[in-house]
Amino acid sequence: MTTQTSPPRAVRGSSHARSWTGAGFLVKLLLMALVNALGVAAALAAWAAESWVILGVAVVLTAAADVVYFSRRALPLKYLYPGLTFLLVFQVFIFGYTGYVAFTNYGTGHAGSLAQAVDAALIQDEQRVEGSASHPLAIVDRDGELGFAIVDETGAVQAGTAEDPLAPVAGADVADSGAPASVPGYAVIPRAEVLSDVDLQERVVALRVPVSDDAEDGSIRTRDGATGSVYASSLEWDPADRTLTDTASGIVYEATDEGVFRSSAGDELATGWTTGVGVDNFVRAVTDAELRAPLAQVTLWTFAFAILTVATSFGLGLLFALIFNDPRVRGRAVLRTLFILPYAFPAFMSALLWRGMLNAEFGIINDLFFFGADINWLGDPWLAKLAILWVNLWLSYPYWFLVCMGALQALPQDTLEAATIDGAGRFRRFRSVVFPQLLVSTAPLAIASFAFNFNNFTIIFMLTEGGPRFVGSSTGLGSTDILISAIYRISGIQGGSADYGLASALSIVVFVVIGVISAIAFRQTRRLEEYS
Repeated sequence: MTTQTSPPRAVRGSSHARSWTGAGFLVKLLLMALVNALGVAAALAAWAAESWVILGVAVVLTAAADVVYFSRRALPLKYLYPGLTFLLVFQVFIFGYTGYVAFTNYGTGHAGSLAQAVDAALIQDEQRVEGSASHPLAIVDRDGELGFAIVDETGAVQAGTAEDPLAPVAGADVADSGAPASVPGYAVIPRAEVLSDVDLQERVVALRVPVSDDAEDGSIRTRDGATGSVYASSLEWDPADRTLTDTASGIVYEATDEGVFRSSAGDELATGWTTGVGVDNFVRAVTDAELRAPLAQVTLWTFAFAILTVATSFGLGLLFALIFNDPRVRGRAVLRTLFILPYAFPAFMSALLWRGMLNAEFGIINDLFFFGADINWLGDPWLAKLAILWVNLWLSYPYWFLVCMGALQALPQDTLEAATIDGAGRFRRFRSVVFPQLLVSTAPLAIASFAFNFNNFTIIFMLTEGGPRFVGSSTGLGSTDILISAIYRISGIQGGSADYGLASALSIVVFVVIGVISAIAFRQTRRLEEYS
């Protein structure tokens, strides 16, 4: 009798492994194809924007990914590469770019190149060309981009957008009114729709469609949406001498190293360009009369806010930890839960809640605790600072309560027993044994808490928005602003005049300050460990 034997398990297992190896290779191939596609797209975008640094980084990272994941010898790098890439892109690059901006005048009026500044100056100075004809005009749309279609002197239809100059369009139809009725490649917007949409009217009036690729030839503009005329700038650009000349007044504006067009009389055009300014932003922060005093007050309050917040929240958290670590306290589990509830709420929601409760007109703090007194908690500079410290204490002490509770329970009991046998009382045991050993584990967390509160933008912005504002200051800074919120205002994110160069310079200063203080503090913690 012949018996049929099954193939060895090793053979079946190796075949199964080979099938999975082939499938895994296909998955890896697809993923690497996606990575290469993203890398090529980033490189092409950087090439179009003439951003050579980003182009080089994209090429290097893409090539490195191919080498790492298609090599059999780079096994550790297969795991390290994603983390290193994200570190480079989201940390090193951002910090490096911030450092670069800190040494430029990048901001409102200085956001582009010299060529872009010239074009912007020519456009802003546009006036209707004397004797220019009025062309029948239609408002057109191409893929969401507005444009004009006109009928020129020869009866031909030309169309264009703000990005693409006017160009003849074959096959266009003209209505009885003389305006284009249909334009191939464009959708004609009915005049009734334009008249009924205020936002669209504003966009149409602000629209400029270049006549040609040369900005000095002017552009088509319209005031009524039915006819268009050629508007040209009275400024003339001389690339050889780097000057803009006003043909009407004869004033010559010269391109300076500061990134502005300035006349011999000291007058400047509104448009400028980005250029390097060295350490001017750092110097301006301490020498500019408008900035020096507000920034000095903001800096002092930033240090006071961070130090007082850490000290008060640590002290209160430690006090509650000592109380609820005592086994004689009944219901400790329930009480601990109640005391850490503020830690469970989102900080921004808690700040908004306290903002309503501290309102001078209808807040319950005045009504319930001060018998309806009119106390302007958020409008008075000192009361606003006190309110911020109180709210941040309410938000922060549960964290220290938990930390200190855990640290107390981890203390070696034999040391405490030895101190008790030696005759040390409760206070002496705390001062000489408990507190020094507690600092060994909590000091690094205190340093981290200081750094966090030094940049605690949420509590400032949500509770007081940095107010009340400094009297007589045009900077927009207020009594409760800290450096990070001051940087936010200077950067113009809320729609004001932006000065990214100065904001970046202040960011570098904040980084250095926190780094130096942290380094000194961590060195001191080593001494605590040696003492322990």
